[in-house]
Amino acid sequence: MSLVNSYSDNEANKEFPEGPMFRNIRDVLAHLHHWHLMLLEWYRVGTKGEKPDMPAKGYTWKTLPELNRKIWESYLEVDLNTVKESLSSSYSKVQDLINAHSETELFQKKRYQWTGSTSLGAYLISNTCSHYQWAIKRIKKSKK
Repeated sequence: MSLVNSYSDNEANKEFPEGPMFRNIRDVLAHLHHWHLMLLEWYRVGTKGEKPDMPAKGYTWKTLPELNRKIWESYLEVDLNTVKESLSSSYSKVQDLINAHSETELFQKKRYQWTGSTSLGAYLISNTCSHYQWAIKRIKKSKK
């Protein structure tokens, strides 16, 4: 958010020079927010002993491009400030989830049935720092 907040309003709302999706900062932040929501839902369902729809109902890991397009389309009419507020809220919820667990709970493989053979931490990393690195690169690239 420091990077995003370093942009003027004009720069922050400017279209990126290329690409069919993620055409502006709003698109990138909306993507992060939506993936936070999906992660929180996986966790909610999984901790009830049920199997969450991962990555989302009607989609598989192989159909991520289609899911990401659907996510992108669902935020096209949402303004940047609303997306920033939504991202801030979902980010806080994910951080609370992370902080509520010990290192063992986060990184022990097969600890939770819903995470399969991997760890809760692996899902968290994919939906947080790895995703944030992608977002930062995408946003910085737009300024060149």
